[in-house]
Amino acid sequence: MKTLQPAFFLFAFVLLVKSAPPIQQEALQFYDYDTDVTMGSLIQQDYETLSKDIRKDGTNVSLDTALSLQGDDSQLGARPTKDTNLPTCLLCVCLSGSVYCEEIDIEAVPPLPKETAYLYARFNKIKRIAVSDFADITTLRRIDFSGNMIEEIEDGAFSKLLLLEELSLAENRLVKLPVLPPKLTTFNANQNRIKSRGIKANAFKKLTNLAYLYLGHNALESVPLNLPESLRILHLQHNNITTITDDTFCKSNNTRYIRTRMDEIRLEGNPILLAKHVNAFACLRTLPVGTYY
Repeated sequence: MKTLQPAFFLFAFVLLVKSAPPIQQEALQFYDYDTDVTMGSLIQQDYETLSKDIRKDGTNVSLDTALSLQGDDSQLGARPTKDTNLPTCLLCVCLSGSVYCEEIDIEAVPPLPKETAYLYARFNKIKRIAVSDFADITTLRRIDFSGNMIEEIEDGAFSKLLLLEELSLAENRLVKLPVLPPKLTTFNANQNRIKSRGIKANAFKKLTNLAYLYLGHNALESVPLNLPESLRILHLQHNNITTITDDTFCKSNNTRYIRTRMDEIRLEGNPILLAKHVNAFACLRTLPVGTYY
């Protein structure tokens, strides 16, 4: 009987060992239920998805904020706020020195990349142009602010733009002109509210490259003084011009003087009879467009 006891305990021990489950040797991985994707992969996918959707429908939410919203049920009802301080090249289109900010309802000139040469900011809600808007942008060659609500331009706003050749302020609410940069070839201020007292006597005198000047559909009572010799096209149609002198385009003390570059002057739509001022056009190669009878 004593010899059977050790055998019995050995048999029982063998049975217990065989019934125990095998030890798992695989590396521990966290699986989502009913999927074959690891938790680490899921997090990476969410991160990439959120990073692509940071800006959506005019909103801007940081990735950290988005992840916290995803993981906190108490904030799921919170709406992201619209970011009005987006970098300019996200708000606008920047391409090879050109910045296109058209029809996006901006109310001020956005900060521009320092290499900007061409700025198109047409059909927005800009009301004011400040000196600081272009203080560090000396590479600009063309600016177009057509179709805004500009009422004020600070003195010196364009003073540092020594390379600027084309400037359009058409279809705004200006009552006076700013000091213009010296190398302008084209200036367009059609369809504003500019009166003659809003243009300084020497506003155009030093613009020796100015070839195209558009001031139609304003409230001018007279033709601007001291127009440069370089001028080729002058549009003054639909103003309130009532007088023209012999020195407006010509030089009354020099009967041999001819404006050789002037190709076109438009004066139609003004309350003036041009036939009464024939001597004022003696130096021109072609007569201005307007009413003669």
